[in-house]
Amino acid sequence: MLIRILAFLLETLFFVLIAAALLRAWMNWVRINMSAQPGGFVVALTDWLVKPLRRVLPKLLARSRVDWASVLAAALLALAYALLAGALFGMLLEATHWTPGFAPTALLALLYFSLKMLIRVALQTLLILVLGYAILSWVQPGSPAYGLLARLTEPLLSPIRRVIPTIGGVDLSALVLLVLLQVGLMVLG
Repeated sequence: MLIRILAFLLETLFFVLIAAALLRAWMNWVRINMSAQPGGFVVALTDWLVKPLRRVLPKLLARSRVDWASVLAAALLALAYALLAGALFGMLLEATHWTPGFAPTALLALLYFSLKMLIRVALQTLLILVLGYAILSWVQPGSPAYGLLARLTEPLLSPIRRVIPTIGGVDLSALVLLVLLQVGLMVLG
């Protein structure tokens, strides 16, 4: 039972850190002011890793619209989680669901596990953002939090809105995106 608690705490810690790095990259992509919340929180959680990466990354990447330092920070955190979980709990080969006869090298298993963690965190973070947006659109559409969530989710919802029309004055794009994200999580397994 103690090992399960430690595994849960480790996964939660890395989930928050990876989600913060991904959210930082996304907020920079949609040009949201990082001095307002949750930008200040996200920056405080990730500066220790993002700032050194910004100094190391080539200037060419620094001019890109993509915040590559934050994306790389999220990937490195997922890799660190895979290493720690594998070393501490032996979860690495178990999590890959590959049979022993076809066992990949330890490096491939490590990369697979970290990529799976990174994608899962991204999907779950988007699910939380879209769910918050959907709830606030019904409860308190004039709030600052709704405006922030609308800006964060708009790049994902607008392509869906072009395909699925408003029905009876109700925008179903958030519901469709929630279903697609949940399907993505199910496929990820």
